[in-house]
Amino acid sequence: MKGDTPYPVGHRLELTVDSIAYGGDAVGRVDDFVIFTPFGIPGERLLIELTEVKKNYARARIVDILQPSPDRTQPVCRFFGDCGGCQYQHVDYPAQLRIKHDQILNLLRRLGGFSELRVDPVVPCPSPYGYRNRIMVRSQWDKFAQKLIMGFIRHDNRLVVDIDQCPIAEPALNEQLTRVRANPPPKGGIKVTLRIAPDGWQLPQDSFFQNNFHLLPSLVETVRNAVRDSGARFLIDAYCGIGFFALECASLVERFTGVEIDKTSIKSARLNQEQRGITNGDFVAGAAEQWMPALLQRFPADQTLVITDPPRVGCAPPFIQALRETQPAQILYVSCHPATLARDLKALCADNLYRVDRVTPLDMFPQTQHVECVVDLRRVPKALTEVAPSVPTGNTSTPA
Repeated sequence: MKGDTPYPVGHRLELTVDSIAYGGDAVGRVDDFVIFTPFGIPGERLLIELTEVKKNYARARIVDILQPSPDRTQPVCRFFGDCGGCQYQHVDYPAQLRIKHDQILNLLRRLGGFSELRVDPVVPCPSPYGYRNRIMVRSQWDKFAQKLIMGFIRHDNRLVVDIDQCPIAEPALNEQLTRVRANPPPKGGIKVTLRIAPDGWQLPQDSFFQNNFHLLPSLVETVRNAVRDSGARFLIDAYCGIGFFALECASLVERFTGVEIDKTSIKSARLNQEQRGITNGDFVAGAAEQWMPALLQRFPADQTLVITDPPRVGCAPPFIQALRETQPAQILYVSCHPATLARDLKALCADNLYRVDRVTPLDMFPQTQHVECVVDLRRVPKALTEVAPSVPTGNTSTPA
């Protein structure tokens, strides 16, 4: 490279992979110029071709693997590399867990400012394939082949890859996929959601539920252990959906309340509570940030735990501020997006109001970029009750 002028698109060069960025791309540098390349592994030496060049970075594709990593393995899916659903099938599973651990640690340090934070090893999934209980299949008209195709979005554009089976999906979902392909939608552009309903839970068709039944018991136990360890008497389950965490933890507290803005989910939560004969709590419909002051008048803040399991965009800033103003003794933040998690933790812990007591990642999404984290935050005793109103700006919508 000469001066500040990057190499042109189409240029080929050798690259040694340093790390994997969150999202799945391998990261390497040539003369301090950062290059992102899908499907590389740390330590590998690659021959790459630049596909996009910006002022401060470039993107590339692998032309040849000159020195493969011992962690490289044969992908199970024949569509891997085209389909955008998976990012890590070429990586041995133990190495996937190490990569995700490093990504979580780096994001919490870089975006959250937690330089001394420790992160537990990632809890592995007992079934790295055949675990997904929900998939969304897209239909698209292929004007070149003159036929309707069904599958998932490509990793590099918005076109659909025609897929007849998905190795990370439960076998029953692949059976559903076969039936849908035999009776396709009438036109392209229609999305079809396939799912296996969880046993014993009332669940509206489009409502959220954890997508991995195999590792779900470990997730529940992680949350229950944190609730049990805190000794909290009262529980508020924000973004409660169909009441999953509130009902799973109800036996550990005197009283609980679940809050969810989607009224259909609240109806299901009440049915799930009735089916279980649980009588020490209730569910209310509305935005969590609007309910927090009233709930923490009902439940003493110094004896109350808040569980929050928001969508990938993270918590709404007004909810973060409501937590900082009401100051419950403990917050359990369940997140499927480490970057938004880091942002929200930084806001919650500002002014030494809360400390991160433990971070436990669980691999609810093997072969993909995603990972679940349970973060245990405790209120710092010396924190002042008067807090600054500043919180990160961002998406302020409440999930449906």
